[in-house]
Order: sequence, then C-alpha cells, then structure tokens
Amino acid sequence: MKTILVPIQNIATMASTLEAATRLAQRTGAYIEGFPLRFGIPPYLVAELATGIPFDSCNAKSQEELAEMHRLFEAFMLKHDISPATARASRPCFGWLETAPEGEDFVGSYGRAFDVIVMPRSDVDAAGPHRRAIESALFESGRPVLLAPPDAPRSIATNIVIHWNGSTEQARVNAFAMPLLRLAERVTVLTVIAGQAVPGPSADHIVRQLRYNDIAANLVSIELKDRDTGEAVLDAARAQGCDLLIKGAFTRNRLRQMIFGGATSYIMEHADLPVLMAH
Repeated sequence: MKTILVPIQNIATMASTLEAATRLAQRTGAYIEGFPLRFGIPPYLVAELATGIPFDSCNAKSQEELAEMHRLFEAFMLKHDISPATARASRPCFGWLETAPEGEDFVGSYGRAFDVIVMPRSDVDAAGPHRRAIESALFESGRPVLLAPPDAPRSIATNIVIHWNGSTEQARVNAFAMPLLRLAERVTVLTVIAGQAVPGPSADHIVRQLRYNDIAANLVSIELKDRDTGEAVLDAARAQGCDLLIKGAFTRNRLRQMIFGGATSYIMEHADLPVLMAH
C-alpha cells in the first residue's frame, strides 16, 4: 500500500483520520494525497439557494473553506515529519490535489488510482452525503477503504483480526490486505458461530492459505449469544487487542442492510478501531 488517498473535510473526526493515514504511510513508506471533499448540491436545490444567498458571498466562503482544508492537511503532514512530494523526496511524502470537482462520486472514481482510501467512519447520525462518499469509495473505486475511528489509533496493522464469513467480499479484502498482513506481528482469523455467513471455504482453509504465504495466522471462534454479528465481531476484536479489523463490506444486499441492519452497517457505525473494508 504505497499510495493513500485522503478526502479532506472540515469535521471533528478529520484529525483521527489523518492520524490513521499517517501511521499507515509511515508503516508502509507511502505517498499520501489529500483533496477537499465538497459535497454536490442537488440541482433542484440550486435555484432555491441562489434566491437567498449572493453568489459572490457563497463562492468566497467556499474558497476560504478549501484553503482551510489545504492548510489543515499540510500542517498535519509536516507536524508528523512527512515532507512534500518532490522528485528527490523520500517516502512517506504527501501531495495535494487542487482541482478536485464537487460531488462525493469523485471519491470512487479518483480512488481507482490509489492503493487504499482513508476516510472517517460513519455513525448513526452521519449526514447522507458522508455515507454516500463512503459507499462511492466502496462500490466504485475497486479499492479497499480504511475507515478511521473517532479517536486516533495509537498503532495500526500490528495486530490484525480477519472476520471470515465465507464470502467473496471477504476474500477480496483479504487479498487487498496481504501487504499489511505480512507486516503484522499477529494475525487472527475470527469466525462467529451462528453469525451472518454465506457458503464458502472454512476458516481453516484461510488459515492454511495465510500460512503458505508465510503469515502465522491463528484461528479463533466465538459464540453469537444475544448479539448481532457486527457487535460480536467488534467485541472479539477488542478482546484480541487488535489495531486493524479486516472486513468484507455488504455481503448481504446493501438496501436490506440499510433497512434491517447488518454486520457491515453496525461495524461502520460503531467501530472504535481502524477497519479495512472492500466490496
């Protein structure tokens, strides 16, 4: 994971997200690129907004916010001894994209040119545009997404838990995570007995695969008890003391999860540790 994309927002959890990105970059020797994430305004609202807000005033405010996001990103990088990218710069290093267009869809399209996208996780009170930006990254980029918790992690990817549920999505994110799994000091393959799962290879097969890749993985199984699968997974991850959870996203239908809940939605809204996801 040598290239990291970080959409920048003026929100309280941005500092913890940048902390996760810098720790990952320092661990892998990566290039970090930031850009200002500006949520698009639906066309039917443009006319209504325009009638009450002078265009020049709105545009000036927007430019001030963009400049502030740039300053935030650059100051954070320099504070963590990450230098601007130049022809002679050593990694980790950073860059800034000035020309990012409006709209959360840009996260998914531009993210295809990076190894991983780092974003703040969602929560039950998150605005719709933030959720759509995460979904754009998951469904449109073809790349993994690292969701950062509200509190900055002290470390990342030293003690990794993989939630194995037999799915294609989980196999895909496992493959994306291989560079980090090889760096980890400890890797655990977790299964939830009677939890949400699909027909597929057993966790024993995944442990064998990892060991043939020189990754000394261990298997842990837990009971669901009176919890849903996402809650059980997070409880187990905390019990293992892990600093990265590897989780396939939306194994069940996305609309069904939005209405009835599911492991992905629960983890996206409640995780207090970094989570690497892919669909």
